[in-house]
Amino acid sequence: MARSIGGSSAEAELAELAPWPNPAPPIGREERAERAAKARTLMGEIGAEALIVGAGPSLRYFAGVGWNATERLVAMVLPRTGEPVMLCPRFELGSLQASLGIEAEIALWEEHESPYALAAQVLGEMGAASLAIDPALPFFAFDGLRAATPDMTLVNGAPVIDGCRMIKSPAELALMSQAKAMTLEVHRRAARILSDGITTTEVRRFIDQAHRALGADDGSSFCAVQFGVASAYPHGLPGEQRLAAGDIVLIDTGCKVQGYNSDITRTYVFGEPSPEQRRVWDVEHRAQAAAFAAVKPGVACEDIDAVARAVLAAAGFGPDYELPGLPHRTGHGIGLSIHEAPYLVRGDKTPLQPGMCFSDEPMIVIPDRFGIRLEDHFHVTETGAAWFTEPQPSLDEPFADRN
Repeated sequence: MARSIGGSSAEAELAELAPWPNPAPPIGREERAERAAKARTLMGEIGAEALIVGAGPSLRYFAGVGWNATERLVAMVLPRTGEPVMLCPRFELGSLQASLGIEAEIALWEEHESPYALAAQVLGEMGAASLAIDPALPFFAFDGLRAATPDMTLVNGAPVIDGCRMIKSPAELALMSQAKAMTLEVHRRAARILSDGITTTEVRRFIDQAHRALGADDGSSFCAVQFGVASAYPHGLPGEQRLAAGDIVLIDTGCKVQGYNSDITRTYVFGEPSPEQRRVWDVEHRAQAAAFAAVKPGVACEDIDAVARAVLAAAGFGPDYELPGLPHRTGHGIGLSIHEAPYLVRGDKTPLQPGMCFSDEPMIVIPDRFGIRLEDHFHVTETGAAWFTEPQPSLDEPFADRN
């Protein structure tokens, strides 16, 4: 068995972990002001005089408020000229003020009042006749706004929000680099605790504890641990599995740092790999590398997917989404959302630009047998691409020697 798999325990590995040294600094007010300025430019391009952004990743992006959407409207209204206004339930005022990362007016509503009527009043005071809607705004909130602003032109705000969020700043890249480095360290240590009969639940619990020990926002943001046949299902099977010799081990997990996501998958074998496992792993490794090598500014996102599929097809997998082969896209954008625009998939013709960040994960599924997924992330540079974390070196040694 590979020296990096097994031979330790959860207790021993956790005892060695401490909060991440030299953490990346948080996003500051100056950068958020630059984001608002870019949003205003993009609003002009789509003819919107104001933009509404609901609670969720985009509100954190523009205002620093890391709240999830609920049945109560919490939102920012950003006019093309003038200062932003935050809409918030009155009883949440103190929490909002403690979270707010921008200068903004605050408009409050009581529990019995309509937040949509308040939004209409704010928009009227701004003199806005057209409003760009956050595409992640829940339908009930959109419907409430539509009813409260019958004379207002409502447009899709995706070109504004995606146009801002898809290009990451150096500060964002630093936060993402930290998150991904932390998750890779957790992967390394998770491999060491594997033993015959260990359950997927035990491994998931360790991974969450390890992320917390390193200082991730809330432990693991997600975690999929798949043994044996379960690895043939991209998102696993319900229930618990126990590890046995010869099983594929597929672990896909991530965390958040200041809201920015990691998402890394490693696949290896507990014991001696079979010839078929080796062959499929090698093809997967080549497809991942080919996709990375094809990245250049100006290349369409869909072309990266096509390059990875060509490697698989040459090895007898596919074509297209047929199995054995790759049943999903090659990659997704990542940032404050774990999956965000643009995507490395047929039909997404978005040109690659420096600062875009993607997963590279052209998984191979062998139905009823096993699956191999290698997932790492890169960001687009002026000349090509740069890995956030180094890909898995080999099937036998899934983690590079740090010495």
